[in-house]
Amino acid sequence: MKAICLFALMAGMFMAAPFKASADAAPGDVIVTLGENLTEEQKTAVLEEMGVDANVQTVTVSNKEEHEYLGDYMSKAQIGTKAISSAKITIAEEGKGLSVKTNNINHVTEEMYMNALTTAGVKDAEIFVTAPFAVSGTAALTGILKAYETTAQIEIPEEQKQVANEEMVKTSELGQRIGAEKASELVTKVKEEVSQNPSMSEEELKTLIQKTAKDLGIELTDEELNGLTSLFNRMKDLNIDWDQVQTQLKDIKDNVGEILNSEETKSFLQKLLDFFIAIIEAIKNLFK
Repeated sequence: MKAICLFALMAGMFMAAPFKASADAAPGDVIVTLGENLTEEQKTAVLEEMGVDANVQTVTVSNKEEHEYLGDYMSKAQIGTKAISSAKITIAEEGKGLSVKTNNINHVTEEMYMNALTTAGVKDAEIFVTAPFAVSGTAALTGILKAYETTAQIEIPEEQKQVANEEMVKTSELGQRIGAEKASELVTKVKEEVSQNPSMSEEELKTLIQKTAKDLGIELTDEELNGLTSLFNRMKDLNIDWDQVQTQLKDIKDNVGEILNSEETKSFLQKLLDFFIAIIEAIKNLFK
């Protein structure tokens, strides 16, 4: 499905330790990842959208690589046969934090990307994920992983890549059933607790996930509960800087609050409220 082709690009955001640029990388440096199956016209349009020229440093992502990293979590049909995902990664000043913006992504939210990034310890980077047409966003992992390995000159452990892919797929799939915001909130809250007690047992993890879901008014299926328990059990055993995770989670919360408090969101909510008030007034007039 063409709507699934963005997840593999995002894998580049994940690494076992906090991201540090190589000696050759400096704040302001830009790396672009491009899907192998972009047409020349699409490639030109994507680069223009990113505000970079054809001479920018790029890495190419193939559909084969997408299947390599997503094959354990999604069907071949879902992954599709073409790699079209693209992303722009800008190295930021130390302490600047992590930010993610998206365009034409309809299933994986910016918060989901940021949440998964905290697992990897990626920080101090501005990331823009896009595609020439609407896609789900669940194929956006491989290219950024590849870009970071190339520019930071480090080899990301295979287990770290797999957990990163699994987290994004599970959060996205859960979001399609219960809503993206709820899914991101659930994962964020569980991760907060795990960051404070990464030595908890598998049974303790399951209990934590159940309680957190209940507090949020979410009813998980047995399959979802077992899947999340397995994911966090694998995650806590990785070489993750949990202190940094706690710091990064604050960025996610701030990002969610910024969206909810934005003028665009407030304007939409006000229009929705006005609409319902008008309906109520119309009904009241019928009985006068």
